[in-house]
Amino acid sequence: MARKEFTYRGKTLAELREMSIQDFAKLADSRARRSLLRGFDKKLEKKIEKAIEAKSKGKEPKPIRTHLRDALVIPKMVGLKFAIYKGNSFESVEIDPKMLGHYLGEYALTRKRLLHGKAGIGATRSSTAISSRG
Repeated sequence: MARKEFTYRGKTLAELREMSIQDFAKLADSRARRSLLRGFDKKLEKKIEKAIEAKSKGKEPKPIRTHLRDALVIPKMVGLKFAIYKGNSFESVEIDPKMLGHYLGEYALTRKRLLHGKAGIGATRSSTAISSRG
């Protein structure tokens, strides 16, 4: 059975890569469209172009380090690695087609998962019944 080719709103990845950011914005949902039409960060765009150029020459580009958690994933980013700042360190993320239209910050969580330990002495009523007398 052949693998189904990826499409985003009826467009293949090759078609999406040839589109401008404004054309891609027309396909995105309203929140993403507003963000893209207000302007994509120029510094980040230059870093992406540089990484694409290095990849086309056969070199493995370094992850693109960024603090821009509110940057949208656009078709040019697919296949590149990003190091997204999460408050104290950078989390390395490889962009795949399913991430299109989402924000970079969604893939670098800033909070740890809450893990409860066991209760200490005095934390529950039953622990007061334990006598310290020998």
